[in-house]
Amino acid sequence: MSRSPKQIPLHLNISEQIHQQIIDGSYLPGNKLPSERKLIEEWEVSRITIRRAIANLVQQGLVTTYQGKGVFVNEQRKVAYTLSNPLTFLQNDLTDKGIELSLQNITFELVTTSTKVQKILQLPRNNPTAYLQKKLLLTDKVPGGVDITYILPEIGHKFATELKQNMTFPILERHDYPIERVAAIIECTNANLELSEYLDVPLGHPLLVYRHTAYTTQNRPIVHGETISRGDRFCYAVNQLNLTKGLNRK
Repeated sequence: MSRSPKQIPLHLNISEQIHQQIIDGSYLPGNKLPSERKLIEEWEVSRITIRRAIANLVQQGLVTTYQGKGVFVNEQRKVAYTLSNPLTFLQNDLTDKGIELSLQNITFELVTTSTKVQKILQLPRNNPTAYLQKKLLLTDKVPGGVDITYILPEIGHKFATELKQNMTFPILERHDYPIERVAAIIECTNANLELSEYLDVPLGHPLLVYRHTAYTTQNRPIVHGETISRGDRFCYAVNQLNLTKGLNRK
C-alpha cells in the first residue's frame, strides 16, 4: 500500500510563498508587508495561521516585526570582512568591495578597567585605566555593528580627536604603532536593550561577536575589544593560511 505525500501545513505553505516573493523582488528590503488583516483576506485563512506564517519568516531572518509599525523585509546582502594575512583593515577591505563604511562615536572616556581587561592590556595595578570607546559602524549608511574598544591611556589621550572620527587600526599604523598580530575569537550573542536600539533590531536578535586583542612590536598589547554585528548584515571570511597557522599554534 503506497503512502501519500505528507501535506505541508498551511502556515508553512504561505510563508514559503512570501519567501519566494521576497527572493523575486516583489517585496524589497525595507518594504512593509501587507497588514495582518489584508493577508487574512488574501489567503482566506485564520489570524493564527497568518501569525504562524509571519513567525516562520522572522525565524528565517527574512523579516522583522516592529510593534505598532508592522512587518518589514530585512536586507539580505551581507558585508563580508576578510580576516587575511597580512592584516587587511576593515575600511580598506569594504572599500575594495564598493561598500561605504562610516562611523558614529558614541562614547570616548577614560575608565577604570575590569581585572580581565587590566590583565589583557598589561595595565599597572596601581592605575588600571584605559580609554573606552564605543562607536556605531554603518555600512552604506545602515547600522551594521557596535565596536567597543579599550585603548592604552597614552595612545587614547594623544590621538583622541582622530580616534573619535576614524577606525582605530589605521590611526595606530599611521602614527608608528604597527599592528603585528591580532588574537581573535568569533562567537554569538543576543541583542540586549542597548544593542537593539543602536542596531535597530528586536531585543534578543542574534548577533556576531568578533573579540580581539591587537599587538604591536615586542608583543605589546595596545587595543582590546569586540565588534558586535548584525548576523543579517555582516559575516567574516577566514584566510586558509591563517586557519592553518591557528591550528598549528594549538
